[in-house]
Amino acid sequence: MPETFERGSRFSRPAVRSILGVGIATLDIVNEVEVYPAEDAEMRASAQRRVRGGNVANSLGVLAQFGHHCRWLGTLADDDTGRWIREDLARQGIDAAHAVVHAGGATPTSYIALSRASGSRTIVHYRDLPELDADGFDRVPLEGLDWIHFEGRNPLETRRMIDRVRRIAPGLSVSLELEKPRDGIETLLEGPDVILAGRVFAEARGFEVPESFLSDLMSHTSAQLCVLAWGAAGAFFLVRGAEVEHVPAVPPPRVLDTLAAGDTFNAAVIDALARSLTPRESVERAVGLAGFKCGRIGLEGLIDEARNAGLMFQPHSDP
Repeated sequence: MPETFERGSRFSRPAVRSILGVGIATLDIVNEVEVYPAEDAEMRASAQRRVRGGNVANSLGVLAQFGHHCRWLGTLADDDTGRWIREDLARQGIDAAHAVVHAGGATPTSYIALSRASGSRTIVHYRDLPELDADGFDRVPLEGLDWIHFEGRNPLETRRMIDRVRRIAPGLSVSLELEKPRDGIETLLEGPDVILAGRVFAEARGFEVPESFLSDLMSHTSAQLCVLAWGAAGAFFLVRGAEVEHVPAVPPPRVLDTLAAGDTFNAAVIDALARSLTPRESVERAVGLAGFKCGRIGLEGLIDEARNAGLMFQPHSDP
């Protein structure tokens, strides 16, 4: 099994070079509005953009900017938008060669209202496309991979995927995102090394105190590190055998766009652990980058801009 996290020690793996992300990719239609509209109101959008979304796909976009070799696995529709998503992933340096294409499917689409007044976003998501199943995952070779990151969705099939990784490639690092509660999601807690949970998930499970949630989660998982992003309150994390620690938020001068801030946070945690940073250092860097992202629109050029602003996010160099 992979090395364990010990309090005060560094995650002793070499820097990650090849990362597979398993999840969804979507079309996001983002309408910027001055303020969020009231019910039954009509409002003109100040701007509109069409971007590729999806939690893991977004995280891979950030990881690719860090210099990692990234691969995405999920399902695509055989429509024009599905082809556009594949092209956009390729443009960002993300290999989608093993994506499962469904004839007659429709690309999942998120309709997003982004308030310029607050930077918050409201999402209406439509999906009419099968989820990835374990058979699709079985066709992907695991040789050469260093890390696999799963979205916590379609739990029955994802459980089979994690079992395959642990059976034939037990040395791989595995992380799991817990964004929202789903039937059977507790079955995914055995197997990952790192769990990245969100506030929505914790509160839906009945927890209002981050420390209580993390303590409960750690008692039900095999993970060595559990991280909980808590929005404007920063993030909390728990290393097995230690105490819950808190990292305060680093807000930007003005919040412009919170869309994909959580995906950015997750990517930064994975990248920092791959660089052998301690869990605390990893969460600190993730909080800092997520806050920086909230002060700008979108993910394009995020890491270069963060570096130019004086944040210490350096790309990988080849050995």
